[in-house]
Amino acid sequence: MKRFRNGEIWGFEAQAPRGPADGVVLGVDGGTTSTVCVCLPAAGPLPDPLPILSRAVGGCSNHNSVGENAARETLEEVMAQALSKACYSRKAVRAVCLAVSGVNHPTDQQRILDWLRDIFPNSVKFYVENDSVAAMASGTMGKLHGCVLIAGTGTIAYGFTEDGKEARAAGAGPVLGDWGSGYGIAAQALTAVMRAHDGRGPQTKLTKSILDMLELPSPDELIGWTYADPSWARIAALVPIVVSTAEDGDEVANRILYDSVQELADSIIAVVRRLRLCGEDGKEAFPLVMVGGVLEANKRWDIGKEVVNYVSKIFPGFLPIRPKLEPAVGAALVAWNRSMRELKDAQEADSPRISVLQ
Repeated sequence: MKRFRNGEIWGFEAQAPRGPADGVVLGVDGGTTSTVCVCLPAAGPLPDPLPILSRAVGGCSNHNSVGENAARETLEEVMAQALSKACYSRKAVRAVCLAVSGVNHPTDQQRILDWLRDIFPNSVKFYVENDSVAAMASGTMGKLHGCVLIAGTGTIAYGFTEDGKEARAAGAGPVLGDWGSGYGIAAQALTAVMRAHDGRGPQTKLTKSILDMLELPSPDELIGWTYADPSWARIAALVPIVVSTAEDGDEVANRILYDSVQELADSIIAVVRRLRLCGEDGKEAFPLVMVGGVLEANKRWDIGKEVVNYVSKIFPGFLPIRPKLEPAVGAALVAWNRSMRELKDAQEADSPRISVLQ
């Protein structure tokens, strides 16, 4: 374990106590827009409401968006801040669950695991997952079963069966077509403005709405604005303008939102069918956890509600869940559940077995 990384990020540990004997767990939800870390006590059982010891917030930690070095710096900063606010050092940590967007392959997981082992003591348990795991757990108190739809800057649908099978749809980033995401909605709106300006597409109120928001004099200026900083979150921030323009009756904006509903619903349907979460008859109950800014209610145009209405026609038994806990808490619950289960298994393996001689 290194004493310092990224300057003096761990300097607070010189004054921080070792922490309680039972220790703490860290849960991190790393997204394209922001990254959140929460600290929970490792001792159980956990009471209701959950005793959140601290919370820290940082920027983007998706390595596909900002690069691996910047993503790691953000992750390390939020973990250090959470421990500092809770007045504990790394020696108090028993388990860490990092649930980060952009973790799509075992090689992604291994790189992060190697990096975490360089930061924390050898005794710490690590669980590296896609951010969909944190979102799912936030709606099911840490139990991984059902389907989760994330629709924020990016989007992904992920499913889990009780026997450990997993499946996903979308989540491949904007280049490969996450069109139900905030980025996808906003990018289509910008494209519609340029098409209208060129005469290649219908006129739309999106032109005035977007230009007024960005304080640009003409659509030609959108080219420079877009490529000056094409970060996903910056583009996705235009979604509220698309929604309000659709509510104002604009046909182009409405078509973009309806298409996004179709894309999000199709992702859910693909995952559910692949894992047969709906049962053989398609009517079996399963939880659908829905997370992300795109799915939040927006006056009359409620994308999340439209997705629910669409999916309910295909799977009448599904149970939509809007989590009361944030995904970072879900990640902490995954760390807590898995570490407690591993501890119990180890204790049972070490317990003496009494054999009866005949």
